[in-house]
Amino acid sequence: MANALLRPVDRIDTGPRFTAADAHRLNELFRGRDTVEMLRAVLGEAMLGDAAIVSSFGADSAALLHLVASVDRSVPVLFLDTEKHFPETLLYRDQLVERLGLTDLRILRPDPETLAKRDETGLRWSYDPDGCCEIRKVVRLARALAGFDATVTGRKAFQASTRSALPRFELDASDDFGRLKLNPLATWTQADLTDYFVAHDLPVHPLVAKGFPSIGCAPCTSKVAPGEDPRSGRWKGWDKVECGIHAPVGDGDPDQPSF
Repeated sequence: MANALLRPVDRIDTGPRFTAADAHRLNELFRGRDTVEMLRAVLGEAMLGDAAIVSSFGADSAALLHLVASVDRSVPVLFLDTEKHFPETLLYRDQLVERLGLTDLRILRPDPETLAKRDETGLRWSYDPDGCCEIRKVVRLARALAGFDATVTGRKAFQASTRSALPRFELDASDDFGRLKLNPLATWTQADLTDYFVAHDLPVHPLVAKGFPSIGCAPCTSKVAPGEDPRSGRWKGWDKVECGIHAPVGDGDPDQPSF
């Protein structure tokens, strides 16, 4: 009798928000579905919980930002200001925010104390690009994402061989929180992007016309020769294909089923 009167012990659920099985289920659920229809479901109906866009305001960013803004302009947009961007990127960022009516731009800057200790000269990119990305991007974004259940990215499968198996939904393996990544443009081609820009009269990043189809920090972004992967101009000369925020998706990975 006494045991029956005891109040149950409260337990905090420390399990992950999502699992690889959830990513698989969502990929199957939205297989073949229109991108806008999918975004209206997952963002408009909050299927992914609290979500944020991670945008570099690069070459193709206007398409993703326009798509999300057509569903909800208040979705937070996270921009990593590494203090190494092209001036054109910062101007383009402000232009798009105003044009699309985005109401929650969050500019994330690296920790000044960390920079002073690990990149006092500002030249770490020239001898340790992984370390530079870590302190200027990866660590800062990880801290900002602590309160989010999902992120929306602008990655496309056609951009590079390391992204060819990119699914629409994948589990974020950067930590143990079980956060989802949504890649709405995973199946889009360059022609799809071009048509979307024209149909919606979207401004193009000014560096695209100068031979930069993929745009990151100025010191680590080069022009791309005809026929090369769009991302081949990133970290040219280094054995590096991602900044550390994203990881290559392997062909046939059972935990990251393709679209």
